[in-house]
Amino acid sequence: MLAALHFAACRVTRRCRLAEGLALNLTNNRPDGQRAPLREHVASSVRRYLRDLDGCDTDDLYSTTLRELEIPLFAEVLKHCDGNQSRAAALLGIHRATLRKKLRDYGLTA
Repeated sequence: MLAALHFAACRVTRRCRLAEGLALNLTNNRPDGQRAPLREHVASSVRRYLRDLDGCDTDDLYSTTLRELEIPLFAEVLKHCDGNQSRAAALLGIHRATLRKKLRDYGLTA
């Protein structure tokens, strides 16, 4: 699963946000010592999930994948922001009400 997210600080606005085009990296045991971008970890997980289906069909892959990504993403960002939902929403680039609704939907509210 997602081990960590690395955020670039935007010094101009003094807000933390993802820089456009930033390749998010997670530690990896690649022989060349390079780190794999986050998208490679996601692609690997999706391939493993599809392989594990073993011929069974699914009709909700998108919603399943989105849920499986959002739950740890929200949990880790909230932890990073010491539980401050306004700060977490700003970091995620979504409205605070949207974050609160998704947290409620996923049962992540305190």
